[in-house]
Amino acid sequence: MSAHAGGISSLTRLVPWLVPYRWKFAAGLSCVAVSTALYSLIPTLLQQAIDGMERGAPAGAIVRIAGLMVVVTLVMAVFRYYMREILNGVSRVIENDLRDALFRHLTTLDVSWFARNRTGEVMARLTNDLGAVRMAAGPAIMYLTNTIFGGVFALAFMWRISARLTLLAILPMLALPWLMFRLGRAIHDRFERVQAHFGDLTTMVQEHLSGVRIVRAYRQEEPERERFAALSEEYLERNLRLVRLHGLMNPTFTLLAGLGAAIVLWLGGGMVVAGTLTVGAFVAFGLYLANLTWPLIALGWVTSLFQRGAASMARILEILDAVPTIQSPRPPRLAASLPPAAGGRSLRFEGVSFAYPPRGDETPRMVLDNVSFTVEAGTTLGVVGATASGKTTLLELIPRLADPTAGRILLDGIDLRDLPLEDLRAELGFVPQESLLFSEPLMENLAYGSASADDARWAGGVAQLTETVAQFPGGWDTMLGERGVNLSGGQKQRAAIARALARRPSVVILDDALSAVDTHTEAEILRGLREALEARTAIIASHRVTAIRDAHWIIVLDGGRVVEQGRHPELLAAKGRYWRLLERQRLEDSVEDEDPSPA
Repeated sequence: MSAHAGGISSLTRLVPWLVPYRWKFAAGLSCVAVSTALYSLIPTLLQQAIDGMERGAPAGAIVRIAGLMVVVTLVMAVFRYYMREILNGVSRVIENDLRDALFRHLTTLDVSWFARNRTGEVMARLTNDLGAVRMAAGPAIMYLTNTIFGGVFALAFMWRISARLTLLAILPMLALPWLMFRLGRAIHDRFERVQAHFGDLTTMVQEHLSGVRIVRAYRQEEPERERFAALSEEYLERNLRLVRLHGLMNPTFTLLAGLGAAIVLWLGGGMVVAGTLTVGAFVAFGLYLANLTWPLIALGWVTSLFQRGAASMARILEILDAVPTIQSPRPPRLAASLPPAAGGRSLRFEGVSFAYPPRGDETPRMVLDNVSFTVEAGTTLGVVGATASGKTTLLELIPRLADPTAGRILLDGIDLRDLPLEDLRAELGFVPQESLLFSEPLMENLAYGSASADDARWAGGVAQLTETVAQFPGGWDTMLGERGVNLSGGQKQRAAIARALARRPSVVILDDALSAVDTHTEAEILRGLREALEARTAIIASHRVTAIRDAHWIIVLDGGRVVEQGRHPELLAAKGRYWRLLERQRLEDSVEDEDPSPA
């Protein structure tokens, strides 16, 4: 993912997320204003006490002023508590809203988007970047408001004491806007680079943990540790560059404020000696200058929070602004609806072609070329072909994981692109090549998609899982590891088949779903499938002819084209591509059976 343009302006896109909580923001910011106003009264009360003591005021009057200062401080503390409670709390709610929206939008993006963007990078944006945006939406706004009100109140009281001294005191601070602009841009750029590298680091860890078996099998633990250490070292160095910038910011702001304090001490002290300024007024002016100095120093931190938030919001917008290429008909009223079906549904490919989008100057890579065939409702289509012949792509077009670049696909006579995605996919039971299972109990995996427990057990029986599950310590409730890691390849494939059948869909799609099971289990599963698929339309793709020989109709793919089609006996009699695939498979099976390697 590339960086989203816009700099600090990307935070304006955060406004719609703030609007629902505008009254909470108003209440929180009101608490900031009131607490700052009360805090600004304390130097004036102190001035009255000091000047009163100089004039010989009664002790009772001084005590009353001291008591008033205590009351003001207590009330101010209450308002400060609620300003943090409200504004920090609402920022957490906004963070949660953004996280939900990001996940919701990610579920709408198509497979090609995930192929272009690494999982680790997406995870970094859902964690670190969201935290930075939260800081901009809560603490940064709170402290900016505190800085503004604190600065305004301090300047007003300083001006009331001495306009000339106020102008001289703030003279060194005129350089602040330029410094803030320069340092803010640098912080934005460096933080963006930090976050980008954090995505690289997260991706590396995610890939390493997912592929830990390969790493160990190839004895690459030490090289992987070194690669992680190098990435981690670079992440540290980028953070240190950012820290050095922060280290420059606060001392610079403090220096400017210190120059103002020096001017006040020099000129203000002279005014006290000359009698044009009271001691109480001089003390109060110094406190107000300190009240002005702290917001100015905090302004550097606030600037950093906004710049970090802007950089992170820009990265989040890369996801939120991504437009899914696969969508339901717009507007929804234009969508077609499928008629009720007692059994399966007919499926028709008309001149379907598919090519992956070119990268740079590359020419489009054609995967399917003018493919046409019909699957009657309640029948089984077998799709066979060598590796990279286009079988998987053909099957992925049916649930609209991708759309044809030419031609169309009809389900019961309706173009798939005219159907709502939910309606289309509710009709399908899909088993992809990679049998991914979730870190949940086995039963929840089989019932995924709102199937009942009874249907899940029935489907498990069809997929020859029942005897296997009986050996598990928890039976059907056995907890699976990440991606089903505690199951064998064959067990995962059978679980994936059961999951697809448990929904009792009208169309079942199996993409090389028996490649990891032995010949005996394959035969048992196919026997069970024949009965389970009697009233359903099925499309079974495989590179093994034995998996599709009993299909009602068979198409043979080669280089993305349908080179042969017909029934099993007819294709054998033709002695073409199908016959050669079967002969090669028989030869491979005979070599495996006669393997002379020692036991």
